[in-house]
Amino acid sequence: MRFNFTGMANVALVAAFVSTVVAAPVLAASEFPSKTITIVVSYPPGGFNDRVARMIAEDFGERWDVDVVVDNRPGGGTVVGTDYVAKSDPDGHTIGISPFAFGVNPGLFPTLPYDTKEDLRHAIVLGSAFNVLAAYPDFPVDSVEELIEYAKQNPGEINYASAGNGSSNHLSGEMFKALADVDMVHIPYGGSAPARTDLMAGRVDVMFDNYTNFKELVAAGNLKALGVTLPQESELMPGVPPVSDTVDGYEVATWWGVYAPAETPDAVIAKLNGALNDFLGKQETLDVFANQGITAIGGTPEEAEAYVETQMETWIPIAEQAEMEVD
Repeated sequence: MRFNFTGMANVALVAAFVSTVVAAPVLAASEFPSKTITIVVSYPPGGFNDRVARMIAEDFGERWDVDVVVDNRPGGGTVVGTDYVAKSDPDGHTIGISPFAFGVNPGLFPTLPYDTKEDLRHAIVLGSAFNVLAAYPDFPVDSVEELIEYAKQNPGEINYASAGNGSSNHLSGEMFKALADVDMVHIPYGGSAPARTDLMAGRVDVMFDNYTNFKELVAAGNLKALGVTLPQESELMPGVPPVSDTVDGYEVATWWGVYAPAETPDAVIAKLNGALNDFLGKQETLDVFANQGITAIGGTPEEAEAYVETQMETWIPIAEQAEMEVD
């Protein structure tokens, strides 16, 4: 944009123009929210991504007396929903729930319709959960150490199930293969439930899955837990050791955050961050998280960005090395 001003009157016009530009983000923050807030979920209704979005929607509606809608936009390994947020007006009124896939998709897709680092920013990381490595009851190993020994003696004969190519289950298995230096065959399913069914029946050997998906099956003896993906034992699964006790450096956490278009003003992001930290402090939220085996995280937007950056640095190389393709 070019301006050709002369005289004092025009100097005043320049000053007014600059003042308007500088004040715009502040004005946006002071008026936020001024209309319906849309929370985009990149999955169908049901599941924790959808549930936490609806909990936040209820909280925001009560907090700010505005309409809040949850917009489920599944497809493309979460790319459809993420792209919608990236291309939305950067005023804080369209935000998304970021799942584990957010940080790995740049390594799964040759191209994306958005730039994860340049087009999006996080207001907060809500929490994280751990996975469990489990086997069917009659599988001839009872520990991570025995699994590695068996895999080395029988390369390519052990298979592991996942909810699909590029899922957290798949990536958990690929990290295990790389760090333990073993050859196991990946068997992708169209979701976690059918994979667990075949695991219990012994049609596949082992699987990494969320604690909540395995806890009752392990308690009932339908599966046996070999390890957890935390760096320490979890009180939720006492007696089940961390995989990292045997495989140095192994750690996997699924996580959830809230993100917005990159150009969303800092003050609006700060307002969202404050509200979301308050949401995480509510007893109702903590109870739901605890029941799901989720640890609340919270913190500042800067801490959220650093967390997501670490996730990307961890998982993108693993996805690229394994030459993964999404379903």
